[in-house]
Amino acid sequence: MLKKNKKIQVIDDFRVHESDTGSASVQVALLTEQIKQLTKHLKKHAKDNHSRHGLLKMVAKRKKFLDYLKRTDEKAHKSVLKKLELKK
Repeated sequence: MLKKNKKIQVIDDFRVHESDTGSASVQVALLTEQIKQLTKHLKKHAKDNHSRHGLLKMVAKRKKFLDYLKRTDEKAHKSVLKKLELKK
């Protein structure tokens, strides 16, 4: 779970317009932050299979958003990948 101030910071970095909180780029960024936190948790708690299942769901959801971005706006897709330092 992201803290409120971290979530606001991520939204501010990736929003498309002033009141944007749900565009694909914002959602990819939020999912990436949650994935980072959950990965850190799983390094400490290796046998937490319920959290591992949630992590895999988040990764799949992020991939769907990235595929959507690539189909609709190639420029935004590349900028999001570059900002988040993701490979693709």
